[in-house]
Amino acid sequence: MLGSARGRLAVRAARRRRALDARDLPVPGPERTRTPGLVVGAVPEPGGGVVRFARAWLRVRVAAGGAVFCGWDGAEPLPSYALAGDGPPADPRAVLEPDGAGWRVVSERITVRISDRGAVDFRTPGGLLLRSEGPPSWQDPAAGPVAGHAPRWEQRARLPADARVFGLGGRAAGPVLRTGRYRLWNTGPRGVFGPGDDPLSVTMPVQLVVADASCHLAFHDNTWDGEVALWDGREGAGSGPDQQGISRLRMDGGPLRYWVIAGTPARVLAGWTALTGRPAVPPRWALGHHHARWGFGSQEEALRIAAGYRERELPLSALHLDVDHFDGHRVRTADPRPFPDLPGLAKELGGQGIRLVSVVDPAVKAEPGLAAYDSGSAAGAFVRDARGQEVRGVVRPGEAVFPDFTDPAARAWWGGLYAERLAQGFAGFWHDRNEPASFTAFGDRTLPLSARHALEGRGGDHREAHNVYGLAMARAGHEGLRELRPEARPFLVSRSGWAGMQRYGGTWSGEVATGWEGLRASLALVLGMGLCGVPYSGPDVGGFDGTPSPELYLRWFQLAAYLPLFRTRSVLGAGAREPWRFGPEVLGHAREALRERERLLPYLETLAQVAHRTGAPYVRPLWWKSPGDRALRECDDAFLLGDALLVAPVLVEGATSRLVRLPRGLWHDTATGAAYRGRSTVRLAAPLGRVPVLARAGAVLPVAGEGGAVELEAWAPRPGRGGGGEVAVGDPEGWAAPRRERFVSRWAQERVVVEREGGGEVGYAVRVRGVPQ
Repeated sequence: MLGSARGRLAVRAARRRRALDARDLPVPGPERTRTPGLVVGAVPEPGGGVVRFARAWLRVRVAAGGAVFCGWDGAEPLPSYALAGDGPPADPRAVLEPDGAGWRVVSERITVRISDRGAVDFRTPGGLLLRSEGPPSWQDPAAGPVAGHAPRWEQRARLPADARVFGLGGRAAGPVLRTGRYRLWNTGPRGVFGPGDDPLSVTMPVQLVVADASCHLAFHDNTWDGEVALWDGREGAGSGPDQQGISRLRMDGGPLRYWVIAGTPARVLAGWTALTGRPAVPPRWALGHHHARWGFGSQEEALRIAAGYRERELPLSALHLDVDHFDGHRVRTADPRPFPDLPGLAKELGGQGIRLVSVVDPAVKAEPGLAAYDSGSAAGAFVRDARGQEVRGVVRPGEAVFPDFTDPAARAWWGGLYAERLAQGFAGFWHDRNEPASFTAFGDRTLPLSARHALEGRGGDHREAHNVYGLAMARAGHEGLRELRPEARPFLVSRSGWAGMQRYGGTWSGEVATGWEGLRASLALVLGMGLCGVPYSGPDVGGFDGTPSPELYLRWFQLAAYLPLFRTRSVLGAGAREPWRFGPEVLGHAREALRERERLLPYLETLAQVAHRTGAPYVRPLWWKSPGDRALRECDDAFLLGDALLVAPVLVEGATSRLVRLPRGLWHDTATGAAYRGRSTVRLAAPLGRVPVLARAGAVLPVAGEGGAVELEAWAPRPGRGGGGEVAVGDPEGWAAPRRERFVSRWAQERVVVEREGGGEVGYAVRVRGVPQ
């Protein structure tokens, strides 16, 4: 690359980035460490109060709903890119009161104790430790405040010895985050990534901690670069002492403020998404199968691929066009030679029930005469340096400028540009390279840290804006689409984002490496994002690069058939990802996986509505309803799809059976009909044609019957027990609220009956499964 014209541009961009930062970033000089010191007093306030120390002060506030806010040295909940709206009001029942030499705030779900030196303990109402935040330390300039400089700070928390930590955004090595260091800086991969690569495109200072005592979520609302270092705890043998787990957070600047939410996993995610916004509901078609390829090359090839799916009776919901459909890779253009009639292509595909989806990159080629560049320059929409000059990076079309999505006016301008994409016939959008990514020969592949951003009128630089760039771009796209097409729910997925991105859509894994490790990382990312409040996500099926073996492709395909976003995708020059490319056996098994996906669409739509209402992810860890089961906390190779199904994908080459640890209850094998008791480890058959899927005894779930009509599938409860489930389907693309219906299952006179909760006609055909013969 370095010998090419783009390589020379990348060298120049890296040098320019380094020079700008040397010129415009503040230099703090010598620093000195500051800690809070001893307590000197306290002032009660609604929901808590302020505790003052010799060299710092802390505000503690319990919010309505139970979340606890802590802010040091004047840090308030707002402004925040994470929070939805103005944030929750204070809970007037929570009162700050003396507690020995310190203070405490007692609430319904958490007791907060503040020591006389600034340590903050969070405990259950019964007194069991959730986390203990030690006194923070700041690195202040020794000579006093420096303009534009925000002091670095560090805080160390103690966790229960048995605790396991999840979250921190999308982590390929997850979902359980072991002893290690995790950077908080959204970073696009240099090519493809695998389990050893960190960080990736979505990082969040969100930790979900699961322990015997309880679960809690801790969110440090700070968008700067930072690092979380984790050390696993260890329980003492016999009468020996426990070694508590440690979570140390270091930030390069920004406010020291955080939220803590405690309870069951379901309650924690409900509280978290109440705070940061409920997940967007994708249109119904987005729950089907998507196909993408960087390198369709022409309109005729796109139609040929769609015909291949149709001729082989393979359901397809969406076809995605990558950057090769742009004119010279220029965003928001179309190359008229290979793609002469995009509206016609969209219309023809639409007649087959296939939507057309466009990639959208944030970078705009710096080319006078290009409509997007000219209108953006006129609107003052692009990121500038400290002297007011447009900051330039390098992307595929060459030198480019970047919209400042932290500027409301720039977001409005950008949102309006989607009119061109809608006019071309596109029904949905995926945002790529929005960390933001810029080719550089060395250093971080992003904008200069000194680049200036509006930050909603507060002003600041890229050190603070980088991690929310993708989030703010998603907001611009979502708001623009809602204005341009108010009758339809937007479909938008984003490679990069931050806490709260679920308000605007979902994400996909980015460019995962082709291989069995990449397959395992795909599941880790979906589970981790769901536990951070982003339930709609999925990987590039088959991996982004290279050519997967037929077995690897099929196992990836089978996994993704049960994930929220089900999309095959590959890079230019890699092997194709159409199912028929891997031989007749794989094609037949892939067809069955697609048919099962189609059959489960009403259930997936219901899960999307449940996620919107409660924050519960579609894909849940096995410990979701049994967080105290330590064996389940270690399981990272199987998952629950909603409450009803347990999916055990095959992640190991050559495997035709696998072990599965089952949660409590009774579980029915959906293929063989065998029943297994929970809280046990069982070996299940996993022939090449399918992966093990178990149904919870008593579950009632909506499925598509003959002709696509919704039916109820009921799995026999345990003797003497009952069960139930929910149906929430409705407007496939609009905003009308779905009709929520709950059903219960029970044994009656040696048969299983399904009834509408509250009485009345069931209204659906019912199929009962799992009854012993």
